[in-house]
Amino acid sequence: MQESIYGYMKVGVVHFMAYPATMRGEGSILKTLREIAEDDFFTAVEICHIKDEKIRKKAKKLLKASHLTIAYGTQPRLLAKKLDLNSFDKEKREEAIGEVKAGVDEAYEMEAQGLVFLSGKDPGEEKREEARTLLVSSINRICDYAESKGKLGIVLEMFDREIDKECLIGPAEDAKKVAEEIRKDCDNFGLMVDLSHPLLFNETPTQAIRPIKDYLVHAHIGNYVSRDKKHIAYGDQHPRFGIEGGENDVEELGEFLRVLLNVGFLNTKNPPMVSFEVKPLPDESSGVVIASAKRVLREAWGKV
Repeated sequence: MQESIYGYMKVGVVHFMAYPATMRGEGSILKTLREIAEDDFFTAVEICHIKDEKIRKKAKKLLKASHLTIAYGTQPRLLAKKLDLNSFDKEKREEAIGEVKAGVDEAYEMEAQGLVFLSGKDPGEEKREEARTLLVSSINRICDYAESKGKLGIVLEMFDREIDKECLIGPAEDAKKVAEEIRKDCDNFGLMVDLSHPLLFNETPTQAIRPIKDYLVHAHIGNYVSRDKKHIAYGDQHPRFGIEGGENDVEELGEFLRVLLNVGFLNTKNPPMVSFEVKPLPDESSGVVIASAKRVLREAWGKV
C-alpha cells in the first residue's frame, strides 16, 4: 500500500504491555508515557489503571497535550484479581462487574474513547451456553453504566480458549453470538480482534475477522509462541515480532492487515485504533522492541 497508513488507522501501542513494570498501576508511568507521547509515529495509546491519584492527574495532563487517542484496558485489573464476568458464582460475577465499572470511571477521568476487557474462563462445552448468557448479562450492565456517563465505547477482546488465558470468548462465531445479543440494546459495544489470539485456536485471519466484521471496532497486532512449551514466551506473552520460535512477522501481519482492509475495517472515513501489543523479554529493551514493531508494520503495510 503506497497511501499513508495514517489515513486508514490510528496507530497505537499498549503502554502497559510495552512497559510491563507499569501493568499494576505503578512504576515509571509518567516517564514511559512521555516516551510514547514524544514519538510521533503513534497517534494512539492504550493505558490501564494508575493507582496514585496525583500520578493519574499528571498522566492526564501529559496525554491531553499529546494529541493521542486514548483507550483504557481493564484486562490487567481482571486478570490480577482472577475475576470472571461469566462466573457461575453470582458474588464473584458481581465483583468482576464492579471492577470493570471502576475502570469505566477511570476511563472517563482519563478522557479515553474506549474501554477494553476480556471474558471469563471457558467452562467447557456442556456449560458454555450458560456461561455465554451470563457474560451477555454482565456486559449489558457495563454498557448501560458507561452510557449513563457519556459516550465511552465498550470493547470485548477475543482471547484464546485452550493455551493461555482459556477464555470463553474465544472463537469468532462465539464472539459474533455475544455481539449480536448485546447490540440489540447497546450500540456502544464492539469487538476487538488480535493478530495472535485467533491463531492460538487455529483460525486464519479471514476466519477470525469476516464473521465479526460488523461488530469489529479495535485491533491488536503482536506475536506469539505455540509450538515450544519450554520457550520463555510460550502462549499469549506477546514477544517481539520475528522472535525465534514465534509465529508472526512481516508476512503474517501483512495478511492480517489485508483482511482488515478488505472487510472495510481499515478505512479513511473513520480510521480505527490498531495497536501494537508487544512485550520485551527480561533481557530486552522496551524501546528496541517498540522500534522493531514499527519497522515490521511499515514493511507489512507496504505489502498490503
